[in-house]
Amino acid sequence: MIGKLTGILAERNPPQVVVDCNGVGYEVDVPMSTFYNLPGAGERVSLLTHFVVREDAQILYGFGTAEERAAFRLLIKISGVGPRTALGVLSGMSVGELSQAITLQEAGRLVKIPGIGKKTAERLLLELKGKLGADIALPAHAATDAQADILQALVALGYSDKEAAASLKALPKDVAVGEGIKLALRALAK
Repeated sequence: MIGKLTGILAERNPPQVVVDCNGVGYEVDVPMSTFYNLPGAGERVSLLTHFVVREDAQILYGFGTAEERAAFRLLIKISGVGPRTALGVLSGMSVGELSQAITLQEAGRLVKIPGIGKKTAERLLLELKGKLGADIALPAHAATDAQADILQALVALGYSDKEAAASLKALPKDVAVGEGIKLALRALAK
């Protein structure tokens, strides 16, 4: 099937783009993470693709990296998760963030994505465990179990991943979970 498109980016209408390949314009749906990294209209672009054929439509999905396409293909294999939902997941978080959420079993991070409810988030965590994120090392700021727990607690309290990670950097390496949460909350309150 169609595995890759290389051509001129003719149109940009999120989440869809049109890639002109020697006079043939392909409509391609892309996640927002890919969309933001595309060149301007009229410039050369190359996208890895996944082609979906249904009774009522033939849809081409495009990705900037092989990791995004692989994650998309894993997501659509899950019961109840179609291509649109998978595209929404990849638009809501990067593959690295998704891998980390799966590794740490953080349903709260997935529920923040539009269209993902609690049951779907739990199904994603269950189905993708060991398939996505198992080979991904945790970032240095979440190297210990205590720091991973502190990070998870801060995200559950509503702080963004970046805010929570930044507050972890200031904590002592051997801090206990309870004390670490208190210190991180003080740092975030400033």
